[in-house]
Amino acid sequence: MNEMENKKSNMAPGNRNVAIPDLGKHITVLLKEAVDGLNIKPDGLYLDGTFGRGGHSELILSQLGENGRLIGVDRDIQAKQSAKRFENDPRFSFIHYDFAGIRTVLEHKGMLKNSLGEVQKVDGILLDLGVSSPQLDQAERGFSFSKDGPLDMRMDTTQGISAKEWVNSASIEEMKRVIKEYGEEKFALRIARGIAAEREKVEINSTLQLAKIIDEACPVKDKFKHPATRSFQAIRIFINDELGQLEKSLEDMSELLNKCGRMSIISFHSLEDRKVKRFIKRASTGEPVPIDIPIMAKDIKTEFKKIGKAIKASTEEIKNNPRSRSAILRIAERL
Repeated sequence: MNEMENKKSNMAPGNRNVAIPDLGKHITVLLKEAVDGLNIKPDGLYLDGTFGRGGHSELILSQLGENGRLIGVDRDIQAKQSAKRFENDPRFSFIHYDFAGIRTVLEHKGMLKNSLGEVQKVDGILLDLGVSSPQLDQAERGFSFSKDGPLDMRMDTTQGISAKEWVNSASIEEMKRVIKEYGEEKFALRIARGIAAEREKVEINSTLQLAKIIDEACPVKDKFKHPATRSFQAIRIFINDELGQLEKSLEDMSELLNKCGRMSIISFHSLEDRKVKRFIKRASTGEPVPIDIPIMAKDIKTEFKKIGKAIKASTEEIKNNPRSRSAILRIAERL
């Protein structure tokens, strides 16, 4: 069997002996672990809420049978282009939208209906949070402080304000709050003042321009981390409302997931992971009950159960893809 025939064989519906998808420069983090966590049913309905370049979707599709379905979602317009490689697969649909509002869109478009027209829930939801490697590697997207490009940082470049607009107009107090809250940066005030002082002289337009301002504002350097790392993360999270998006999507999990349906969520920094961890803990233990109120454990309403412990990238994966070192996967099942 030649290489092309072997690839086609591995992509046949229901074939679980699949090869890891080859996505060129983009290496999908915790690929097998995240998809395994969904416990795929060949005839199930699945939602890839952060399609990206389609690595997780490709592996999910390889495990679905002819009656299985997968809906890919992403607000990045470039993801829509990547999704075209699946356009001839009748089991796959793509929606250009943010995952926080996807429940409303799915219901409005009737995409949760089966072949009999019956409304159904999904059997699994996968979220791979944060910014992808292609987004970081493309200077024109404005996410990277190591490559010069226009200061944008929007996941969806068709709407919302850019990072350039924000850093040139936000107050010192607002910049301090965002950089401290979302970047956990101890020099947030110094950085905010530095940005404000520089923009009085010249408009801040590029990523390297902003990175230099931040570098000069930080009195102490971390030898293992660029001084702009936390601030760029903070501005990106704020511009894209990433934590708000995550909170909304977690709230919808109970309504979207079928009984025994699973959510598989990969986080890349502590703020995201903390929200996912707390949600799973609260949903799997129930709302806290005052200690002086007698109540049986069986009477406490729980919606999810935690599946295993948090999963991190292996030493081998980190060696092959250093960006995976901060990834944390958490899995839970709907009761």
